[in-house]
Amino acid sequence: MSGIRSLLKPALMGPILLVLTVALSSNLFPANIKLQLLAALVSTAIVVGIYVFVGNSGVVSFGQISFTAIGAFGAGITSMPSPQKATVFPELFPIIRENALGNVSTLVLATLLGAIFALVAGSALVRLSGLGAGIAMLSLLVITRNVLRNWDRVGPGAKAIPGIEQSTGLVQATASLILCIIVAYSYQISRWGRRLRASREDAPAAAAAGISQYQERLIAFVVSGALCGFAGGVYVHLLGSVTTEEVYIRLTFLTLAMLVIGGMGSLWGAVVGGLSVSIINSILFEAQNGIEVGPLTLTLPRGTSDMVLASLMALTLLWRPTGLTLSREFSLPRRK
Repeated sequence: MSGIRSLLKPALMGPILLVLTVALSSNLFPANIKLQLLAALVSTAIVVGIYVFVGNSGVVSFGQISFTAIGAFGAGITSMPSPQKATVFPELFPIIRENALGNVSTLVLATLLGAIFALVAGSALVRLSGLGAGIAMLSLLVITRNVLRNWDRVGPGAKAIPGIEQSTGLVQATASLILCIIVAYSYQISRWGRRLRASREDAPAAAAAGISQYQERLIAFVVSGALCGFAGGVYVHLLGSVTTEEVYIRLTFLTLAMLVIGGMGSLWGAVVGGLSVSIINSILFEAQNGIEVGPLTLTLPRGTSDMVLASLMALTLLWRPTGLTLSREFSLPRRK
């Protein structure tokens, strides 16, 4: 019963209700706007995965998109029909080339790949803090991108993965994001999440209490890797095709901007930042191609969306470091 009560608390129900509101309102918009809202839901799932490690540990990581890339490429390459893979990517390992998986199976595989890769990489990386951790995590992203781009035995190389089933619709995108939110919330109220936040706030006191900062960080890193890998699988089934550049620096900057602007210290901040920044970015991107505003057509210069997001991120760090939500969880107003 206590577990059920924990899942009914405002800190969890608030983000879920916000996601459902955005999902249901998407039916009121034309097809191109609806597609952008779908992308916002999937991007927010990636942000929630990043939050599990960054928000609870206090270590800013530039490498979590590595797990999204692994999940996206794993789900994408295994969802292609075997005859098509044999024709387009004959260099693949036989076990990859000769087998194809369904939608659910590819998402499970993406989750496992993200978790396993996070366990292997995190065994060394989570020992670091501060600037060293940031550089090491960025190095992980660069290594992952170059392996996927240049080792054609496990991926398409410089080519895109074509013909992926576009199975991520409104229901799957919404359900996937809600699942990520539930997992992230369950982790942060668990003993492991509490221990990690304790070591974040006062490492010497936590160590004196018998808490291993390395062990707690590694657990969070693996959970984060699993969620990012799962979100990568959902992402690739939304796009229908993927290249290494789509899961590299730009997506890293975009998702970190979402987390910082929303408030990296809370799950509520991750969801609010993910949805709000995704919607703003979508509007700006559409405006770069020309958007009708009444009788006028507004066309913004190329790169405007990136410039605006960078400015918002800088202003947030300068004037409101705790983000839009003050890094607090959603709560109902109390009676005086």
